[in-house]
Amino acid sequence: MLPSLLYSFILYFGLVSCGTPTPQSIPLAVRSPYFSAWLQAPANFVLNNTLGWAGFINVDGTSYVWMGEPNVPNTRFNKTVQQSVTITATQSTFVMTAGPVALTIIFLSPVEPTDLVNQSFPFAYMAMSAKATDGNSHKVRLYSDISGEWLSGNDDMIMNWTTSTTGDTIIHQSQLENQTALVDINDRIQQGSSYFASLNASGVTWQTGQDIVVRAQFINNSVLLNTEDNKFRDINDDWPVLAISHDLGTVSNTPQTAVIAIGLVRDPVIEYVTAGGGTQNRSLYFWTRFSSIEDAITTFLGDYDNALARATKFDAQVVTDAGNANLPPNYLSLVEWSIRQAFGGIEITVSKDSTGAYNSSDATAFLKEISSSGRTSTADVIFAAWPLFLYTNPAIGKALLLPLLEYQATGQYPNKWACHDLGPAYPQALGYPKGNDLFAPVEESADMLIMTLSYAQKSKDTSLIKTYYNLLQQWAQYLQENTLTPSSQYSADVFAGMLPNQTNLAMKGIIALQAMSEMATMISDSSLSSTYATTAKTYVGQWQTLATAADDLHLTYTYGNSSSWGLLYNLYADKLLQTNIIPGSIYDTQSSFYSESQNNNQFGIPLNTWNTSALTGWEIWMAAIVNDSSLQASLINDVYQYLTDGRSTAPFPDLYDTVSGDTAPLFYRNRPVVGGNLALLVLSQSSSSNPNTNSSSGTSSSPPSPTSTGGHSSSVETLASARTVSVVFALVIAVTVSALF
Repeated sequence: MLPSLLYSFILYFGLVSCGTPTPQSIPLAVRSPYFSAWLQAPANFVLNNTLGWAGFINVDGTSYVWMGEPNVPNTRFNKTVQQSVTITATQSTFVMTAGPVALTIIFLSPVEPTDLVNQSFPFAYMAMSAKATDGNSHKVRLYSDISGEWLSGNDDMIMNWTTSTTGDTIIHQSQLENQTALVDINDRIQQGSSYFASLNASGVTWQTGQDIVVRAQFINNSVLLNTEDNKFRDINDDWPVLAISHDLGTVSNTPQTAVIAIGLVRDPVIEYVTAGGGTQNRSLYFWTRFSSIEDAITTFLGDYDNALARATKFDAQVVTDAGNANLPPNYLSLVEWSIRQAFGGIEITVSKDSTGAYNSSDATAFLKEISSSGRTSTADVIFAAWPLFLYTNPAIGKALLLPLLEYQATGQYPNKWACHDLGPAYPQALGYPKGNDLFAPVEESADMLIMTLSYAQKSKDTSLIKTYYNLLQQWAQYLQENTLTPSSQYSADVFAGMLPNQTNLAMKGIIALQAMSEMATMISDSSLSSTYATTAKTYVGQWQTLATAADDLHLTYTYGNSSSWGLLYNLYADKLLQTNIIPGSIYDTQSSFYSESQNNNQFGIPLNTWNTSALTGWEIWMAAIVNDSSLQASLINDVYQYLTDGRSTAPFPDLYDTVSGDTAPLFYRNRPVVGGNLALLVLSQSSSSNPNTNSSSGTSSSPPSPTSTGGHSSSVETLASARTVSVVFALVIAVTVSALF
């Protein structure tokens, strides 16, 4: 076991059971597809890559470890005892004791969707607060470090590093000596620099060097030497670490706090195909405000108190909305556990103009299909995460749609249907000039029409419809000719394989035709609106006949196979758009059928007749539209139970077995699709009352206005709140999943 492992908090925090389960993995610093740190056992990135991150506290000369599994020869240190962990939409807060001192650690990954600069900045906070618990005063010093494992999944790579102590900050920077731009290996980028920084205040010291040497220096002497090891070497060669120590001085019952910023920055972040087959390198949007990374880090650190207040306000809004009395109690937890992960799967980018200046009006976002295929901006994955963007800021949804719309409007994609994604390997978005992307024509065409309309409805901005009207009509025409009896093709559930006449898929296409009718109405094209409305209405009747099983008790998975059935989660689009094109009898029939089917599986309803697999997002989508409150609660509780039963330590894995609760090994974890778990929130808020509604410009909107913002204190009493949870971990139990890629 490597000495720099960030290991299970169970091992060194002495967790107490507080009676409420947590997810299998707790987010620590989750900001982008390549900057994603989770507390696991041991802590991995996505595909079993370890990240080195250690922490100590020294109280009156006695050291305690509060993070990591450090093996430091010739030293003696104790272990902290954990009291609680609290998880909100933006923060993971750990409260522990180190002798007579209470230590509170807040891991804050800012979620600020209405400020594209803040949302795009790939940094997170770690705030460490200490206070005495025995009525006396104590000398307290804090320590933390990171290793080169943040840079690559290959520990044999050579790294180098520098430390800057000028100005208001101490900044450790490290990077691979030999980088490969715009290439990732096993979901790890081989480009960019990691940063570990703090304000350069009195009592702050630093050091770089071999892990056991630097850590022993702090454990034995309570201070670092402000010296740099300049022997650049492999990540695993004496394990170089970058460390910072804070002397809090004498601490009594008033908390004293130290803040560290940690991030991973690369530039460019995306290579995007442009008209005529050219390419464009795009940068993260935060560069529109800052001229240097040092300036950005200094501003970020100085803004911690405000950032915490904004995060607390956002968290309160989520609690108000998802904790609505009309929604099952466990639903709030699913929402809180989804938001950071979902936003961590996208990057908001900007281009440069002919002068080299950043063009702040050109904001586009790209999504990485993490741990499933690695594709760039897969339309059906954006669709699966879509409720998150409608709830938080539809402008980000627009930014995700724009690259897909822009690319296909140039005519470089030769097919008449919408493309599946923008490229097989993120972060390259180079398209498919041969049209040889994954064959899912009805799925992707319908997704694009549904998302474009829902964006316009939520934002009151019809610019996408007006600008890309011909392209939208092209996709609608394809659906008119092909959706009623779709040929053999993939749906969003690619692992289920290619099948013809899929009931759920055909229904989505019909709803999309009605969506095209609604969009035509928005721009006063009454003739086209009437045409597509008539077609959709006609198709619904024919589809219902084709899809109804012989016993009239359910709809089939594929036409003509009365013994088959599947989860009709695409009904959600009908409710989302309020098209009301699907008869109410379908909702009644399927709700009754699923109520019976659900009783046979401990963890939810399978996707179809032929296996017992399920996707958490589709379970929640069904919960959003069934007309049986008991069934709704069961679906939500089944997903909640799956996530908290301790069978997997992966970040929110979304593909699992409904009978055993086992998770797919290595795949379908940490994916942005969990944004779909906000489906009930979106339906519970009308577009007129949604506090996150965007302006017609599509670049930003007013932040949410919670009904009560509450206060935030770093005291142990406040952080150990009613939503305190305990950690339950277990070994990963593999389940065989075929046809994954």
